[in-house]
Amino acid sequence: MIRHRRVAKCGAAGCAVFYGVTRCYAHWIAAALLFCAVPAIAGDVLRVGSKRFTESYILGEVIARSAQRVPGVQAEHKPGLGNTAILFAALKSGAIDVYPDYTGTIALELLGLSRVPGLEELNRQLAAHGLEAGIFLGFGNAYALAMREEQAAKRDIRNIADLKAFGAARLGLSPEFLNRKDGWPALREAYDLDGLPVRGLEHGLAYEALSKGQVDVIDVYTTDPKIVSNGLRVLDDNQRFFPEYEAVLVYRADLPQRHPAAWAQLTKLQGSITAADMMAMNAAVELQGRSFAAVATERVQAKPGAPNTDAASGLAAVLFGPDLMRLTLEHLLLVCASLLLSVAVGVPLGIWAQRAPRTGAWILALTGVLQTVPSLALLAFLITVLDRIGAVPAILALFLYALLPVVRATETALAGVGSDMRDAGRALGLDSRQLMRLIELPLAMPGVLAGIKTAAVINVGTATVAAFIGAGGYGERIVAGLAVNDHKLLLAGAIPAALLALLLEWGFRGLDRRLLRRN
Repeated sequence: MIRHRRVAKCGAAGCAVFYGVTRCYAHWIAAALLFCAVPAIAGDVLRVGSKRFTESYILGEVIARSAQRVPGVQAEHKPGLGNTAILFAALKSGAIDVYPDYTGTIALELLGLSRVPGLEELNRQLAAHGLEAGIFLGFGNAYALAMREEQAAKRDIRNIADLKAFGAARLGLSPEFLNRKDGWPALREAYDLDGLPVRGLEHGLAYEALSKGQVDVIDVYTTDPKIVSNGLRVLDDNQRFFPEYEAVLVYRADLPQRHPAAWAQLTKLQGSITAADMMAMNAAVELQGRSFAAVATERVQAKPGAPNTDAASGLAAVLFGPDLMRLTLEHLLLVCASLLLSVAVGVPLGIWAQRAPRTGAWILALTGVLQTVPSLALLAFLITVLDRIGAVPAILALFLYALLPVVRATETALAGVGSDMRDAGRALGLDSRQLMRLIELPLAMPGVLAGIKTAAVINVGTATVAAFIGAGGYGERIVAGLAVNDHKLLLAGAIPAALLALLLEWGFRGLDRRLLRRN
């Protein structure tokens, strides 16, 4: 009887903690999702998107900072939003209002046309999506293939067709180019290049891989400054496969009416940037180490040649930059909201799995399958289903990834509770619900917490991928660092994420000790 009373006392203490926490879940989850669901405080903020390569980052900053020159206009730049399809979905859903793109990409990739028509025809096609294109920035930036000059000269390769004679050429192509309708599949067919070994490689890393001889051919943008600095030969497109890629703004059709002052300012960008200007801005970021924001500000304020105040910034300066607090809060929101959801759903599922073994086998199998889905694929699927980008699909994706450790830990911990303890509870007259609340869950609590701790640490790392869909967090720095192969930016995103994971680990250890003292 003494042992039974001790168990009941421990059960009451353990469950007080467990249920005290779970009672708060609903409030935190509701608050987090409500916060995420509200668009950037009212509709008076101009939201600008960009893709995850240097030029797009810079142009996104130029657009946002140009709009901000108008008194009273607020503009927000959501950088590095994955590939073209994600930007297009974000624009249609209203998650962003405008982003920079290229006529060839709009016509061939987004609209599925066979050629690049004039602006009037482009807008007629875009109207079906509630979008328009306009404000030509003044330069074009096409795709091309490039090789090291010495290798191309040695093998006498001058155009893309010559690659057929270089049968062992190793191609390192960006993921988007590998899958675009105007990218590698169509290019391979046009030039009959079947059989060449191809690997996917982030654009920001491709130049380094080429210089080290790890690949022989890469795809480039014609305004890339590293073409000249790395001594590369751009292969002639002798079949004129690549269309014209004139830089232009793509925006929601109602943008001029909703933001008339900002729109009037943006129209001043028409024809304001030459190809040489763009290459110089790209070089300032990729070769001189300037930040996107500094280069864009210099451009908008028309102060070329201003002192380079950020070129010599060390890791500490980047790590403790002005965006650290914002990124930390965004990352905490992603991790905490998704973890609370996973606990609120995963613990009951784990109890069900332990109570009904046949059903439990299916529960564990399904949560296990979720772990095998690539994170970007799951994010893309949720964007399609929810018709939005940002924190909401990111939180739902992280919640699904965190289910397995929570469910499995709960099921395993409950299964480890001895039958003698259950028998003792029944002897005391406890029904099944009381038995679970007063005896089984308290005894299983260390195992359950171990699963929650694992899910929390996993979510801290996985949350960095959410930056690809504009959810922010430390991944924003990592994505930007990948775009320009900047190791300082990469570390400035990875180090805080690692520290946050350690803090969560220590926090759960403290909770473990607290529960043990209570018991």
